[in-house]
Amino acid sequence: MKSLKISKGDRIFDIINYSILTIVFIIVLYPLYFIVIASVSNPTLVNNGAMTLWPKGFMLDGYKKVFEYVDVWVGYRNTIFYTVIGTILNVFVTMGVAYTLSRKNFLGKGALMTYIMIPMFFTGGLVPTFLIVKKMGLYNTPLVMIIIGAINIFNVIIARTYIQGTIPEELYESAQMDGCNHFTFFFRIILPLSSSIIAVLTLYYAVDHWNDFFNSLIYLSNKNLFSLQLVLRGILIQSNIQTDMLQAEDVVRQQYEAELLKYALIIVTSLPILVIYPFMQKYFVKGVMIGSVKG
Repeated sequence: MKSLKISKGDRIFDIINYSILTIVFIIVLYPLYFIVIASVSNPTLVNNGAMTLWPKGFMLDGYKKVFEYVDVWVGYRNTIFYTVIGTILNVFVTMGVAYTLSRKNFLGKGALMTYIMIPMFFTGGLVPTFLIVKKMGLYNTPLVMIIIGAINIFNVIIARTYIQGTIPEELYESAQMDGCNHFTFFFRIILPLSSSIIAVLTLYYAVDHWNDFFNSLIYLSNKNLFSLQLVLRGILIQSNIQTDMLQAEDVVRQQYEAELLKYALIIVTSLPILVIYPFMQKYFVKGVMIGSVKG
């Protein structure tokens, strides 16, 4: 069988296309690469622009200084707890709501969908939310980091679209004839057949929890409950305050230490997600494609 002959125009198109994609790839990748090499380089050389492609003045003092803070380990512990427990709750609630909205014979489905979509465009505001959290006794407790944002309407739409488009209604009718109710059908059929969309939701929610800074800042005051993002912010602010209080001869040294910390903190915060994301990328792309079609 003869292979298809590629025309000259197609070859030129491919060359231009791959060239543009390569340039875009370098533009996107270089900032990440720069942060990595800057975190193990001499801050003075980094600030002077002496470092471009390779580390200069290799040193790990930034990482040593970061991990000298006990609060960093506390923040890691808290963030892992919030991410794991919060993501489990997020996925379970999202799949439950999505399954309910995917049922054709569910009365009031349209009204309920409109009702839960309203918060996508209008919210009660920060102050009313804070007052409700305070009145419910959730302020300054680990539960507030798990319950706040327990469901995302956009993710509900993605999950509902997946269930409607992937799991046929006839499957439920067949299960119903065997005496299967909605709860049994959801746990024994819907969840096992929805592993790919569950992976998508897990990725979305886990990244949100890991990067959550605002909720921790607003609803937590106990340092032992702070998330990693808030702990790292406190370290940077502390360095700046100390700089303002120092004598002139010590300012340069303190600024040097602040620069030493900056890039190491970025790596410490982002590394777990950067390691996990390549293995979950296919699910991320699938989630985008599912969410692009609203059924």
